[in-house]
Amino acid sequence: MLKEFKTFIMRGSVVDLAVGIVIGAAFGAIVNSLVKDVIMPPVGMLLGNVDFTNLYFVLEEGATAGPYASLTAAQEAGAVTVNYGVFFNAVISFLILAAAIFFFVVRPINRMAERRAARDVVVPPAPETKECPFCFTAIPVKARRCPNCTSDLT
Repeated sequence: MLKEFKTFIMRGSVVDLAVGIVIGAAFGAIVNSLVKDVIMPPVGMLLGNVDFTNLYFVLEEGATAGPYASLTAAQEAGAVTVNYGVFFNAVISFLILAAAIFFFVVRPINRMAERRAARDVVVPPAPETKECPFCFTAIPVKARRCPNCTSDLT
């Protein structure tokens, strides 16, 4: 049983999947940092110094009454909030991640598959015979007269 488990784990597809998940998690962290630390501050500045992580509205106040200075303060007070700024950041992260995967993974793989398909196209050889339209026998393509029925083929 242990040998069978070892064989299963060492399969190429299982190892590839594990590597893909680890790389994907690391790439996700990079994209989240890109959105949170690089893209959103200038966007927030252009929109009037808005910090998108602090965009929320209170559904129900917590133990201490609002208004709350930040989302963290509202959550610490136990307020029930709708955090649409955090959602906006998540949407931007997703779009950047999807674009990066499309441009750096999907497109190159598709182009490689197209090149491979174009390279693997087999051109059939030119036919060496044709059919006589009068007696329907196979004759050489270059023939000008059928050798069987002696019909002129020009």
